[in-house]
Amino acid sequence: MRFSLRTGWNTEESELARAHRMRVQAGLPIADLTASNPTRCGFDYGSELLAALDDPLALDYDPQPLGLLSARQAVCGYYADHGVAVDPEQVVLTTSTSEAYSYLFRLLCDPGAEIVVPQPGYPLFDYLAGLDDVRLKAAPLIYDHGWQIDSEGFRRAITADTRAIVLVHPNNPTGHFTKPWEVAELAGICRERDLALIVDEVFLDYGMGSGGRSFASGFDGVLEGVPVFVVSGLSKIAGLPQMKAAWIVAVGPAREAMGRLEVIADTFLSMNAPVQCALPHWIAGRGAIQEQIRERVAGNLAELDRQLARLPAVSRLEVEGGWYATLRIPALESDEQTALALLESGVWVHPGYFFGMAEAGWLVVSLLTPVREFSAGVTTLINYLGKNQGSNLFGVRQEDSL
Repeated sequence: MRFSLRTGWNTEESELARAHRMRVQAGLPIADLTASNPTRCGFDYGSELLAALDDPLALDYDPQPLGLLSARQAVCGYYADHGVAVDPEQVVLTTSTSEAYSYLFRLLCDPGAEIVVPQPGYPLFDYLAGLDDVRLKAAPLIYDHGWQIDSEGFRRAITADTRAIVLVHPNNPTGHFTKPWEVAELAGICRERDLALIVDEVFLDYGMGSGGRSFASGFDGVLEGVPVFVVSGLSKIAGLPQMKAAWIVAVGPAREAMGRLEVIADTFLSMNAPVQCALPHWIAGRGAIQEQIRERVAGNLAELDRQLARLPAVSRLEVEGGWYATLRIPALESDEQTALALLESGVWVHPGYFFGMAEAGWLVVSLLTPVREFSAGVTTLINYLGKNQGSNLFGVRQEDSL
């Protein structure tokens, strides 16, 4: 049998994945510091949540390509709560943000076209781009007393084949919110090179401190003339990844694309009626789960910082939103070897290269993990790094470790 080149992935199990699978199969304990599924993190969703699916209107098949008006109006209500006026005619419902990206890649790109994506970033884009015959070009996020874009790095990544820039706002996993000055820089690049902006805002509601604004606002005219497609969904906003509900909001010149997006959506009609009928209820009730998640994230971040104080050679990078934290560790061995050793000790972490960081010196931990499990896992992590990476690092000053 012959297969397409776009599915020619290396599906061989990695050493790290194999070690994790074998430990799970053996029934050995694991403190999971990679948790990303809120439905498995001990939050209270309330007994009435599934009742929203029991709507008689869901028995009627009404194939609306953009999605049911009531559901799109609920999405508009979400943005109204953020101080942004969005019209239902700007909204396209999708089953996931992954599907939303696929719609947009097909809308904007011919085969072989390029999309610029910041790194560090989530690795899912590699598969989405490949399936839609699009190439990814990495543009750097740099860290200097906080994460920020490298404007010249973005310019260097752009070629004649580039069609759009993707942002995650706040970024996953760095937690970096795009600042107004960065928005202005990117808007200038997009106008100069006739590019669209695709902005993923699934973590928008999980800002720490002042948080950030939605790109749907247009940033007071800064984005004038730039086609902006905002992507979000219930996976993070309402902590409901299993309900498969997301959307695209077309902003500014992007509204001219709604006719084409409607044809793309009409071709698949993938959004099911029960979820569309329940979506207004879930969006309206998102506050309860968001409050729990924010409390968990803040508490775990404080616990992480408390324990890191014992090990000055390891630093936690600044985070502004989302539910991950990035650790800078001494680059004495590959992050994969560190992650394997930690797994043997009963802790599961992400090596930094998973997100496009260097092969050594970075770990990423989830702040969503249940409190006791998180605290125990961080204790094991700190003890390992302090005792096993070269000389004993406990008490080493940060400046002496650089």
